[in-house]
Amino acid sequence: MSSMPARLSEIVDEFAAAPRDVVLEMLLEYADVIPPLPAGAADREGMEQVPECQTAFFLRARVTPEKTVETLFDCPPEAPTTRAFAGILAEGLAGASADEVLAVPDDLYQRMGLAQAISPLRVRGGTAILARLKRQVREQTS
Repeated sequence: MSSMPARLSEIVDEFAAAPRDVVLEMLLEYADVIPPLPAGAADREGMEQVPECQTAFFLRARVTPEKTVETLFDCPPEAPTTRAFAGILAEGLAGASADEVLAVPDDLYQRMGLAQAISPLRVRGGTAILARLKRQVREQTS
């Protein structure tokens, strides 16, 4: 049984241990982590939209021949919370194997204590991002 990637575990622990009043601030720092789309992907080809997000959010997970997962996220700058969810995944899953990605708990954002800091609607959006990412990985590995 694989466990989630070490870096993502660290991020979860940092948030879970943080005082409630700084959680939102910590979260928003991750909004700048998402790398811009590569030149060839600007038209979002092959990317899936996540309708649960309140903004236009697109993602793609690609399993490489080495069985690591590459993530691609596209989210407008005016949606910092959603960008931050993606930023946490972009950083936490960097270089992760398909098995490690699939081992990420579905209630990741609740475990981080975010349910107390942001609205349930936003948490649901973040949870949907993770679920779709995992589904794409599963489809490419089964």
